[in-house]
Amino acid sequence: MMKNPNQRWSESLRQKLQLVKEPEPIVEGRLTRMVGLTLEAIGCQAAVGTSCDIVAPGDHHIEAEVVGFSGEKTYLMAMGDSRGLVPNARVIPGGHASEVKISDAFLGRVIDGRGRPLDGKGPLIAETTMPLAGQVINPLLRQPINQPLDVGVRAINSMLSVGRGQRMGLFAGTGVGKSVLLGMMTRFTNADVTVVGLIGERGREVKEFVQDILGPRGLQKAVVVAAPADAPPLIRIHGAMLATTIAEYFRDQGKQVLLLMDSLSRFAQAQREIGLSISEPPATKGYPPSVFARIPQLVERAGNSSTGNGSITAFYTVLTEGDDTNDPIADAARGILDGHIVLSRQLAEQGHYPAIDIEASVSRVMPMIVSAEQLQASHRIRRLYSNYEQNRDLINVGAYQSGTSGEIDEAIAMQPGIAQFMQQGMNEAVDLSASQQQLKQLASKTEIQAGVNVSG
Repeated sequence: MMKNPNQRWSESLRQKLQLVKEPEPIVEGRLTRMVGLTLEAIGCQAAVGTSCDIVAPGDHHIEAEVVGFSGEKTYLMAMGDSRGLVPNARVIPGGHASEVKISDAFLGRVIDGRGRPLDGKGPLIAETTMPLAGQVINPLLRQPINQPLDVGVRAINSMLSVGRGQRMGLFAGTGVGKSVLLGMMTRFTNADVTVVGLIGERGREVKEFVQDILGPRGLQKAVVVAAPADAPPLIRIHGAMLATTIAEYFRDQGKQVLLLMDSLSRFAQAQREIGLSISEPPATKGYPPSVFARIPQLVERAGNSSTGNGSITAFYTVLTEGDDTNDPIADAARGILDGHIVLSRQLAEQGHYPAIDIEASVSRVMPMIVSAEQLQASHRIRRLYSNYEQNRDLINVGAYQSGTSGEIDEAIAMQPGIAQFMQQGMNEAVDLSASQQQLKQLASKTEIQAGVNVSG
């Protein structure tokens, strides 16, 4: 027998309702233990990465994030000050993974690791919701790196050319000018947007970087995310992820983004604090395995987009403790980045700024983005620089006799010109075209000098 339209509609609606799952009830737990940074709760079920609301006496609310679990125990870490917590405090799962709202209004603003404004310029209006952990891009779908990015620093533009979508490491000890170099790139780059992540640095340096190094002009097209050293380790982790998410937001709009992260080492140290707090076994020099899993997860989010022309060109500073470039974090970062720039303490002590050690630095994509003429010129200057540095001690004590080696004689003759070429004032901008032209002029002088040595 044929069913009338009302019967068919009722049956269809009944089938649809059966497919709708009832929401799972929120099961509250209670706080049972707090040791160091770690909070333990029982009775609640929440996925790793979701937030929970801990309600202490006096209706005091503290937000925490689930960082692990073991049996019936759920491990959490507070996102703020945990003072005031008591045993058996209510733990209410939030049920959502960490997300952040972003908009173009973030330009020119300074925010903390949770996206809240620090600059006193009023609230931020944001519409687009994005996951804090980002979305994985199929590596085969990424656009190739085939265009250079102008960073406004002559030594980098000419000798260590950076491509759009490249990820570089800036390896430096303390006090050798890495913050100044980052500020120069922020002000002088031709990228559409600059995102600066100040992760785990001294709070005093945040204001100095924004006001003195970055300046009002540089801040106009920049977003600064500050999670200083006194912030909880979870906020420092979130700060680095938030800076990357903001860069992804602008990249998805087809813009060229320069991401400067200071520093990757502090990000790793924050993850070490979290890992050790939940009894993760230490591996290399006290770093648990999760640290070496977190670093590539963060770094791989930078790069070119799979659709459109947007890109994230990233510079990650890596602190080399005691100027040891074989530090575990430095070694891990060097293996997954597309090149590294090493800042030399010896050059900094000589007043040579930026203190870039050309001999120890490399850009792995430079051969794919510059002309053969520039590549040949850079190799020639690098060879002369290396010859001089390898024989510096002999030259300085007068043990080297002129005429012993034509290459060393040429290196000695060209050393003042090369040193002057590598130096640049912090308020002096040298664009990509001018850098390439000056490199060719310097290389042509070396050819003339080589001809003089041969004829001599």
